[in-house]
Amino acid sequence: MKIAPHLHRLGNDVVSCYLVDTDEGITLIDAGLPGHWQDLQAELRSLGKSVDDIRGLVLTHGDSDHIGFAERLRSEHGVPVFVHAADAVRTRTGEKPKTALGPMRLGPTLGFFGYSIRKNGLRTRYVSEVVEIGDGDVLDLPGKPMIVGMPGHSPGSVAVHIPLADAVFVGDALTTRHVLTGRTGPQPAPFTDEPATALASLDRLAGLSASWVLPGHGAPWRTSPAQVSEAVKRG
Repeated sequence: MKIAPHLHRLGNDVVSCYLVDTDEGITLIDAGLPGHWQDLQAELRSLGKSVDDIRGLVLTHGDSDHIGFAERLRSEHGVPVFVHAADAVRTRTGEKPKTALGPMRLGPTLGFFGYSIRKNGLRTRYVSEVVEIGDGDVLDLPGKPMIVGMPGHSPGSVAVHIPLADAVFVGDALTTRHVLTGRTGPQPAPFTDEPATALASLDRLAGLSASWVLPGHGAPWRTSPAQVSEAVKRG
């Protein structure tokens, strides 16, 4: 789905990932669930492009609902997968601490897990080889993604700022639709390792220039990054 010039979303408000299309090729942000591979192929066809046009995949963190087709893309097509060094082990093995579920409602929770099953979310392939990145890096990929460290949801959570797309991709640093309660609007994401740290990290977005703040769960949010921290804490 096209959101804006250069900017496309794969998936829906339950789980999503993103494609940035440029004259130099394509950069992907996150890889959703394994079944989003078909969504990727459909979006590429709509652009008159193919997997061969993808230059890199940048992960906002290493959780299973963000790495879905990453290993397939890497192993079958040679596309490098970039992740913050602090989440490299999580991406390669799935190792992570247990977190409290917090509030939940039956319908949205079943919807989340049902969608995950339909998109082969029980068949996670971890990523055998990753390129480790860090806070402040500007990657040599289409759109020149800049990495902003956002620890809290996981140690290596990042936001990815791509000025060409007028967007900052925030992964699970926040959500605009809580997958366990169905509540919409900007708010903290569930399954967060260190909630207080995650909230504090939102202040790091304030200096970025963008019109879109794009989470991994929930609707695209048209706002200024300068407004994000206050809105999430208020919500």
